[in-house]
Amino acid sequence: MSQTLAAVEGSLSSVGYGLAAIGPGVGVGIIFGNGTQALARQPEAAGLIRANQILGFAFCEALALIGLVMPFVY
Repeated sequence: MSQTLAAVEGSLSSVGYGLAAIGPGVGVGIIFGNGTQALARQPEAAGLIRANQILGFAFCEALALIGLVMPFVY
């Protein structure tokens, strides 16, 4: 006698993307959290810190977009 506890229907790639989106989300949180601390410690370096924050944010979001596109490739 076999019982099914949970049936998974549909595309598992969307579940994979949901799990993959955790990494960039954590990365963005770390970037802006540390950037805020850096601005509080050295407000005179605001331009450099903000530029590095934007660059790091762009890289994290690029990873998220790659993760969004990959399920459609395979």
